[in-house]
Amino acid sequence: MHPKLDDRLTASVRAGDPDTKQVIIRTTSSGIPGLSDTLRGKGHRVVRAHSIINAVTAQVPVSALEGLSQLPFVESISIDGPVTAHQSGSTEATLRATLGLPTLTPGGSHVGIAVIDSGIEAGPEFGDRIIAFFDFTQNGRSEWPRDEYGHGTHVAGLIAGDGDQSNKRYRGVAPRAKLVGLKVLDEHGAGSTSDVIDAIEFATRNKDRYGIDIINLSLGHPIYEPPDTDPLVQAVEAAVRAGIVVVTSAGNVGVSPATGQPGYAGVLSPGNAPSAITVGAVKAFDTNARTDDRIAAYSSRGPAWYDGQVKPDVVAPGHSLVSVAARSSTLYADNPSLRVDSAYMRLSGTSMAAGVVSGTVALILEANRDAFPNASLTPNAVKAILQYTALPVRDDQGATYDFLTQGAGSVNAAGAIDLAAHVDPSAPLGSLWLTSVVTPATLIDNQTLPWSQMVAWGGSISDGPALSYSDIAWTTNIVWGSNIVWGSNIVWGNNIVWGSNIVWGNNIVWGNALIGASDGSSTSWGMAANDPSLTVWGELDGSLLSNSVVLTSP
Repeated sequence: MHPKLDDRLTASVRAGDPDTKQVIIRTTSSGIPGLSDTLRGKGHRVVRAHSIINAVTAQVPVSALEGLSQLPFVESISIDGPVTAHQSGSTEATLRATLGLPTLTPGGSHVGIAVIDSGIEAGPEFGDRIIAFFDFTQNGRSEWPRDEYGHGTHVAGLIAGDGDQSNKRYRGVAPRAKLVGLKVLDEHGAGSTSDVIDAIEFATRNKDRYGIDIINLSLGHPIYEPPDTDPLVQAVEAAVRAGIVVVTSAGNVGVSPATGQPGYAGVLSPGNAPSAITVGAVKAFDTNARTDDRIAAYSSRGPAWYDGQVKPDVVAPGHSLVSVAARSSTLYADNPSLRVDSAYMRLSGTSMAAGVVSGTVALILEANRDAFPNASLTPNAVKAILQYTALPVRDDQGATYDFLTQGAGSVNAAGAIDLAAHVDPSAPLGSLWLTSVVTPATLIDNQTLPWSQMVAWGGSISDGPALSYSDIAWTTNIVWGSNIVWGSNIVWGNNIVWGSNIVWGNNIVWGNALIGASDGSSTSWGMAANDPSLTVWGELDGSLLSNSVVLTSP
């Protein structure tokens, strides 16, 4: 790969692609004016500037990319790739009860959530709680709320639908929260990375004006470059530094269509953003009990490509969830089998799971602010609370899923609210910030379920009393796990060694939006080209967790 070009652009340059590409060019802090002048001087169209990440979007011939990359103020050049929503269709499941929440309360009052998606269709489920709506497929202009695709409305309903059209049966997680709709996807559920960056920048810049505490990103694209140069990841990191909790979907690239086997390292961008809360999907099987839950096969597993971050951070109900239907949308019109009635439809995916977590975060912030009105939890502290109170998920054989599949576990809204109500954010660094002893278990469906009591930080996992004290790790300006890297001698978790024998690095490549193994000339789906005993599309073998090989043949 060219040091300043992402994988996709590098391939285009090597192939002598004659086309013009829309790209995002990141510069040094003072480089935007000089870059813009250079581009215009060469006849290249500058589409927009992104001050939040010191970047511009421009249309540049592939033949000119290498020359631009040699400019001293240019830091990276990335494709302005298409982003898509992460959903599919399926059948019905419960929501609030499986999260341990009563039907009517809590509701997320005085918390604001920016839903960056295909839009939100106004209606009785949201009332007057859509306080602003801007269309970034039309240069960010203010408009009446709408949703031609239907994905954003469904996600918004899971976050904050009131359930008025179902006698509260299909009520969202935080039905009193306020919503800001930022439309970036078209009627087919597709959009451009630069539009998403614009929406994130808008939300960050207008955080106080609209009371935005949370950004929900149920969308993404394949990872083309390290997170340090990925423009979308950098926009997410900037939003988190500004104090906004960013929730992202992990992606639905968990199974190889060719082999039907689960695969690892399929998390999409911006789910690889270190400071984001990246969410995988759980099947709840239409029951309130948590003991029968399973990780959805399609849910993308970690680690994050390039930097090996532990992802996803948590999982949440995301399979077969009923939520608000945008009745004028493409999804509703083209999929009658997914309709529950004229007001609701059912969808599955990590998109839905991210919406559930965004609603849960709203309840966490509400509980903490009610208890400690003069202080506020940081995004890092919120992530730690979600992970610490998460419930471990077990597979059909009764074994706990590995961390690359479930993160710290399945989100436990009731437990997270309980813990948040006892965490004093104003406590001095290094001091005890729990105001009383909290029992690390939650009663759901008449079963007492123990919390994970683990917090994943980059490549390490801490447990025990780690969350009992105010720590610099929970402050806003710390990138989650930025000081942790994978290495040949790093022990990750309790018993997984990431060693030099793992199928990783040059033996694994992106191809057709999947993970595969390559010998440099061909791609093999299912087996590593240099060793048939190793496979990318395989399952973690519990008996090998203490060895240096993690991915094994099924």
